[in-house]
Amino acid sequence: MDGDVGSVRRANGRALAAASVTVVLWASSFIAIRSCAADFGPGALALGRLVVASVVLSALLLARRGGFPAREAWPGILASGVLWFGAYMVALNWGERHVDAGTASLVVNVGPILMALLGGWLLKEGFPPKLMAGMAVSFAGAVVVGLSMSGGGTSSLVGVLLCLFAALAYAVGVVLQKPTLKHATPMQVTTFGALAGAVACLPFAGQLVSQVSRAPVSATLQMVYLGVFPTALAFTTWAYAVSRTTVGKMGATTYAVPVLVVFLSWLFLGEIPGWLTLLGGLLCLSGVAVSRMRGKAQPRVPEDARGGGADARAEGPAESAQRTAG
Repeated sequence: MDGDVGSVRRANGRALAAASVTVVLWASSFIAIRSCAADFGPGALALGRLVVASVVLSALLLARRGGFPAREAWPGILASGVLWFGAYMVALNWGERHVDAGTASLVVNVGPILMALLGGWLLKEGFPPKLMAGMAVSFAGAVVVGLSMSGGGTSSLVGVLLCLFAALAYAVGVVLQKPTLKHATPMQVTTFGALAGAVACLPFAGQLVSQVSRAPVSATLQMVYLGVFPTALAFTTWAYAVSRTTVGKMGATTYAVPVLVVFLSWLFLGEIPGWLTLLGGLLCLSGVAVSRMRGKAQPRVPEDARGGGADARAEGPAESAQRTAG
């Protein structure tokens, strides 16, 4: 028994370490995207990043003799690859041309609550009251962010909407990825997902070639950084952690991303979201936190005190859904 507990703790520790690596690298990606937004178009930057990531991941997969995923894994890999690697990156790159990195990260991090909603719909996990309350708070926060950006004209509002779309693509991608990991390794899912995203972004190939020839070396190096670290490494550590815990718990780890992004944005770009924007972002995150709250644990009642099971309280659908979503 002690050995089982110890192995579980070690597994949880490894999952937490992998998630921590993911959070730090994903936070840095918002800064890198913002830094080279003037030199690369949204689609070109996404394609360049995915090409670099695909080369690195394919080399690692070959070196480790990872092989090809099982046939059952391909639908999830292709769908999550196109949505999360492709659509998400293009939308986020486009959004960060109109809003600062901190604001983008605050809006994108409504993703966990969208994951819970999709889980309730697609995975039949239900819609517990705290989830709906959290959704209302996050929606109010998104409205506040949108109003705070309205002073910058319609361009800023478009940026907020693009970041919301990125959050949706991210949430759908994660929900599709979780069952896929039952049939493929994290390395396989990440490698072929990146390849699927790169293929989806091929229409931007001409733009990428043209812009690489004109972009400063520093911008090109940032694109390479995005491909190697926040994509190849961070998506692999994410898939590893998701395969060893729940999507809900992993979604909760992303709470730290906006805090890191705002700090890094101030440190490297000299950008800080306005107070009203920060308030709206905090409301978004508060809504996510409310949706993830657990109810008070019920005290255990001995079997003999329950009347042999006839009067035992079974866990109802609402409680089960809430526990699953948490």
